[in-house]
Amino acid sequence: MVRRISTAVASTSGSVRVIGGLGGFAGLVELPRMKNPVLVAATDGVGTKVLIAEAMGRYGGVGIDLVAMSVNDLITTGARPLFFLDYIAVGRLVPEKAAALVEGVAEGCRRAGCALLGGETAEMPDLYRGGQFDLAGFAVGVVEKEKIITPGRVEAGDVIVGLPSSGVHSNGFSLVRKILEVKNISFDDELPGLGRAGDVFLEPTLIYTAQVEALLAACGVKAMAHITGGGLEENISRVIPDGLQARIDLSSWQEPPLFSLLARLGNVEASEMRRTFNMGIGYVAIVPPACRQKALAAGPGAVAIGSVKPGKNRFEIINGN
Repeated sequence: MVRRISTAVASTSGSVRVIGGLGGFAGLVELPRMKNPVLVAATDGVGTKVLIAEAMGRYGGVGIDLVAMSVNDLITTGARPLFFLDYIAVGRLVPEKAAALVEGVAEGCRRAGCALLGGETAEMPDLYRGGQFDLAGFAVGVVEKEKIITPGRVEAGDVIVGLPSSGVHSNGFSLVRKILEVKNISFDDELPGLGRAGDVFLEPTLIYTAQVEALLAACGVKAMAHITGGGLEENISRVIPDGLQARIDLSSWQEPPLFSLLARLGNVEASEMRRTFNMGIGYVAIVPPACRQKALAAGPGAVAIGSVKPGKNRFEIINGN
């Protein structure tokens, strides 16, 4: 396994100065030259999406998801990802399977522009049965102190720009699997107009590093939010100061058909869908109104989904149920 992953790991160090190589007790990376660097860290997992990966025998995509879930959180501060660490827990170590997971993590790191600095693979047959496994990841980035993005700069009149998701990403899979189970839909079955269920739900989470860099270069971003569990409401509310309100226009983007299919199959209310899934918007940036057009040009599919207004509640839906 170590022999197989060595090339994949080495391929991630192009944009970061890594000291040493694979196999040590710890990884070392040189900080970039900055006036007042601040380290930023984030950690997350993939959740029950790993059960679909195990059922399909396809592991690389959830490795990308693992990187995305931490890196997308980290970059909301304006930080640049430096390195990533992974932790893989298995019931029985199958070198080809474990290597495929790490190769997926390496691909995620390449997309994020950070180094896969190290990791750990733990074999625990008393805790995980047979082919069961779980993943955790840890990302560290750096930002110049004076450029840290904090929600306190958000003002009434600011524009909320949404970046599209690639599907469900890595949240809500307990509900996804329950809907498929109740409707007796296997991962090999075709979803109308979408493709094989397993392929649709294993689509990796988008990593927004490049788009966020373009946004930061184009205009003065006030705040950003990664849309994960809790959906648009809970995650956008986290960056809205007291006395202000994010007003989101649900008619401003085309909801991907996958979400309407899930709602119909599971008889899930619209409000519950919005609390569980990203509904087609995976990342949000809040920018000054003068930067609206530049922000929309900074990433493919970017769309203005709302604005910030005075209000007691931090979040309100307009043109929705």
